[in-house]
Amino acid sequence: MKRKHFDLYKIFIYVALISLAISIIIPVSWVFLASIKTNAEFYGNPWALPQGFNIQNFIDAFQIAQVGDFILNSALVTAMALVILLVVSLPAAYVLARFQFKGRKFFNTLIMAGLFINVNYIVVPIFLMLNGWDKSLAKSGLQFFMNNRFVLALVYASTAIPFTVYLLASYFRSLPKAYEEAAEIDGCGYFTTMVRVMFRMAKPSIITVILFNFLAFWNEYIISLTLVQTKALKTLPVGLQNLMSAQKAATNYGPMYAGLVIVMLPTLILYILVQRRLTQGMTLGGLKD
Repeated sequence: MKRKHFDLYKIFIYVALISLAISIIIPVSWVFLASIKTNAEFYGNPWALPQGFNIQNFIDAFQIAQVGDFILNSALVTAMALVILLVVSLPAAYVLARFQFKGRKFFNTLIMAGLFINVNYIVVPIFLMLNGWDKSLAKSGLQFFMNNRFVLALVYASTAIPFTVYLLASYFRSLPKAYEEAAEIDGCGYFTTMVRVMFRMAKPSIITVILFNFLAFWNEYIISLTLVQTKALKTLPVGLQNLMSAQKAATNYGPMYAGLVIVMLPTLILYILVQRRLTQGMTLGGLKD
């Protein structure tokens, strides 16, 4: 009887996973195929396979819609945001997870509270704050906080700190204390132990954090739209939205789907490169308590 229930459970899991995979693969495959179709093929049968490889859609996306500039802006903002985030979150998570000090409970509670704040709800206060600071600088003929890729990256990193610190701290708590004891015997100080031992042991968690936040920063739309008005500094999601609006008005769908493919490719490539690390949920080798 138990064997029968177990087999039914396995069948249910397989059916659910296959259905989920199909629901993802079909739309993604359709977008890739649509990106190489001509307009005539769209009007004929949008579900038919493309008759050839229409590379002109990608050329139009880069030349006419300036997608290359948007990609560069997104790459710079995402890279800066990830660097800022890791420089702040890694030491913070390590200290909160491994040390006892006065105020530790308060900071942990603060981080937990940050998990419940949806960044979309505080975009307007962020805009008003930065715009107010720029108005103060305008008296000196300066502008820094609005239309600035570094400030945008700083806002991205700040909004991701609670989740990142929570995830990393949880992983640091799971590591055996024997690693730190062995490093102390070898003469390592707190900082050396943190950087050379504990950070290396936390690679699976760090890679997971990088992937999740890369996806969030790369695809972020509302904050970028609000804080960056200069066209030359717009990120890829905002630029893609402008491309979609223009191509819909011109009833030219090929470049629009080519832009969607350009947005998806970096995330797909990154996932393929780090998928093994994502499934690594425990430390390999080393000492055990």
